[in-house]
Amino acid sequence: MGSGAWLRLLLALGALWGIGAREKVLGTLGKATLLRIPRQLQERTLDFGEASWKRSTEEPQKKKFLLKFSGGNYTEFEPGRMRFHTLDFSLEILNTSRGDGQLYEYSVSKGPEEEVWQVQLEVFEPVANPSIRILHQELSNGSCSLTLLCTSERGDEVSYSWDSRDNGTWEICSGNGSFLNLSYSLWSAGFGCVCTARNPVSSRDVAFDSSQCGSEQPGDPGLRTELLVLLAGLGAVVIVIVVMVAFRATHLAKRDQDPSWPVPDLSQVTPASTSPTIYAQVQRVQKPKGTVPNATSSSCATIYTVATGPPPAPDGAPWSPAGSPTPQGHPPLSQEPTTVYASVTLPVA
Repeated sequence: MGSGAWLRLLLALGALWGIGAREKVLGTLGKATLLRIPRQLQERTLDFGEASWKRSTEEPQKKKFLLKFSGGNYTEFEPGRMRFHTLDFSLEILNTSRGDGQLYEYSVSKGPEEEVWQVQLEVFEPVANPSIRILHQELSNGSCSLTLLCTSERGDEVSYSWDSRDNGTWEICSGNGSFLNLSYSLWSAGFGCVCTARNPVSSRDVAFDSSQCGSEQPGDPGLRTELLVLLAGLGAVVIVIVVMVAFRATHLAKRDQDPSWPVPDLSQVTPASTSPTIYAQVQRVQKPKGTVPNATSSSCATIYTVATGPPPAPDGAPWSPAGSPTPQGHPPLSQEPTTVYASVTLPVA
């Protein structure tokens, strides 16, 4: 019995039992999906001239019409999402979504007869590019022991398998599942293990090079990074201190070498830090021959000297030694200098 006879038998049994022959189609999320019908059913459509595409709904008793074909003309009920191909009567879903994962039915009828073909659509998200992480690493006696984990961030019903990139190391890299345990000598030739992530609609792979097993443990790079950050911070502090010291030294050197550097004005010193000037008048008397010197006609000379005495009282009254006695002839150090006027008469020979 040929394949066409078997198809007719299946269609007849489906019509008798109220169900049609079923085919499973895998759709990729976000891509176009084509729902086809068998060649024999295409010929029946040309003979009978009446056909339709329907889809099941959440209610088992109801079905939704997607397309009706009659006398060479057709009507699309979802033109933005579906496309009908008159060449082979297939139905194309332009942008497959998860909600499109339903049971679809193509039926051909003429008069009281009807033949049904059912298509079960299953939608899968494709896998993303996988990545490999080192979960455990141990170095001992020149050998490396690793535990690898292969994962993909996206994808429905993802499965993982390991294989060798080179034929000579097939046994080392062979495995199923996300995890792979490796143990090999560091002096052996380099090799690569390939992890493949796949699901019913896609497949992606990534390779691991044996040279990635170094002298560092998996946790060491993070600790080393923290140490480097700490050392960098300390180095920055030291640099700032060195710059400040160098700047201050340069500043002082310029001040000592530059004669135009501003010199403090001694005139701004407070009077309390200096001693006042004492004016003394000295009279030099010229005695004329045979006459008595006259003091009023004598000339005077000015002598400058310094003396100290008790400061005046705060209220301007004359100072009295009764309140604060001091040894005779030794005024207190805190007393300010005062002005004394004296007149001295010098005889002239």
